[in-house]
Amino acid sequence: MTILLAGCGDLGTEAGLRFAARGNRVVGWRRSPAKLPPAIEGVAADLSAPNLPLVPEDTTAVVIAVAADSPTEDAYRGAYVRGLANVLDALERDGVTPERVLFVSSTAVYGDAGGGWVDEGTAAFPGGFSGRVLLEAEELLHARFEGTGTTWASLRLGGIYGPGRTRLIDQVRGGSAIIPEDVRYTNRIHRDDAAAAIVHLAAMPLELAPVYVGVDDEPADLGTVLRFLATEMGLAEPPVGDAGPARGGNKRCRNQLLRGTGFEFNFPSFREGYRDILAGNGVRHP
Repeated sequence: MTILLAGCGDLGTEAGLRFAARGNRVVGWRRSPAKLPPAIEGVAADLSAPNLPLVPEDTTAVVIAVAADSPTEDAYRGAYVRGLANVLDALERDGVTPERVLFVSSTAVYGDAGGGWVDEGTAAFPGGFSGRVLLEAEELLHARFEGTGTTWASLRLGGIYGPGRTRLIDQVRGGSAIIPEDVRYTNRIHRDDAAAAIVHLAAMPLELAPVYVGVDDEPADLGTVLRFLATEMGLAEPPVGDAGPARGGNKRCRNQLLRGTGFEFNFPSFREGYRDILAGNGVRHP
């Protein structure tokens, strides 16, 4: 069985290595395939452009895990909407009907909930262009596969942290971190757990739901996280002040649906995850 990774950056590569460890043939589409490890068959591809490479005819699952080149609406649209459309067009062009298609999305589609709880049943009201574009891509996925023989799902990930994704650690260490004056909930998932969730959903025998929220067990106030990091590193607590607008909106995301499929987290909260990073564990894949 072949797994096609349409978009094979840090997260896609980690997922690809896990698929390969299960015995799958893994093909990764990426602009710079030479950077991929040997376990993944790299193929040069620019997902934002048409005329993508040939889809392997025995492809059983497709994972679309793209990333925008810059934080602009045009870049997001090119990566997520045009990129997804081009992948789906390539499947149709080559007559390949995978059993499953998984699109990696974001909890940004929910916007701000004033600190309230959100889950798969919560209506999406994105507050910024990133969430709007991602929601448009999810709707495109729905429209293309609804009523077909392919099952599909969007995995809405929270903020990914892990090897090479150490923004909060760097802020605390560099002295630029500011604890917000208000309670500001954040939702995150370790890179390794995000990759494991991709593999789990693509391979599990259960029927897919249309949407899964991919976050760890504990939505955490940003101030709590920053104080924890300072303590773990033996540094002074960051000052309290104006921290600017909330990244991704103030909300608490539930992961019960993902948990209910039997998925288990290696890093169920920010504490285990950040301690692992501070201990120097994990390797960032190119």
